[in-house]
Amino acid sequence: MSTTPAETQITRIEVGRGDRARNIAMRIFRTENPPAQPSGLPALVWLGGYRSDMTGTKAVEVERHARDLGTDCIRFDYSGHGSSTGNYRDGTISQWLEESLAVIDHAALTRMILIGSSMGAWVALRLLQELRARGQADRVSGLVLIAPAPDFTAELIEPNLTDAEKSSLSERGYFEEPSEYSPEPNIFTRALIEDGRNNLVMKGPIETGCPVHILQGMRDPDVPYTHALKLMEHMPADDVVMTLIRDGDHRLSREEDIAKLKQAIDAMLTKA
Repeated sequence: MSTTPAETQITRIEVGRGDRARNIAMRIFRTENPPAQPSGLPALVWLGGYRSDMTGTKAVEVERHARDLGTDCIRFDYSGHGSSTGNYRDGTISQWLEESLAVIDHAALTRMILIGSSMGAWVALRLLQELRARGQADRVSGLVLIAPAPDFTAELIEPNLTDAEKSSLSERGYFEEPSEYSPEPNIFTRALIEDGRNNLVMKGPIETGCPVHILQGMRDPDVPYTHALKLMEHMPADDVVMTLIRDGDHRLSREEDIAKLKQAIDAMLTKA
């Protein structure tokens, strides 16, 4: 896999006020000389996972694909991630949702495909709900969800807390667990878990009003593929396609995984 021809410049916006102000780093690619592609293609919007950033393999390849297609692409870092200010342990789903809304509004996107990885899939679903509440659901032309982890705090963390982790949450306000992707442990806070309960999306039917493509590895140690199947069951009225990758892990960043991601994007564009 190759990287983008030239790294898109970082721009920034301020989200929140006073003590809640966060400086959010974005890379907004605008196509200038599109190839011979259908006009009016929706922009691709990358929504990363917990403790990931916009320089990851999948995020960079999504922008590269947007360049090849001749459409716009937006990547950004949540507060506490990558080049944005703050500490990720201070973040919540509500906070990262607020930043996601600010980014797409700043970019003035009228049509977009939301591409959410892991926790980013949760943010994508909440983002669509917020746009629907504004009467702007038609801005979203499709969803591509990679190893989706909506409601992971309530569905995957809380039911599996050990006594030691419960004590740590009660006494210190957080607990730690080893990370397979970083020498530093993952930290999950009481604020993240409590806020997660206010952002649940799998408590009833999910109506996206747009096509959905789910990519899920069957050897994912972090988000079991049964979670993706459960998510799909909550979308009875939507056009949902699921691709199960038998030997796929949580990252789905291998060359063959990226190829499947690009195919999913292409299929979504044919429906846009």
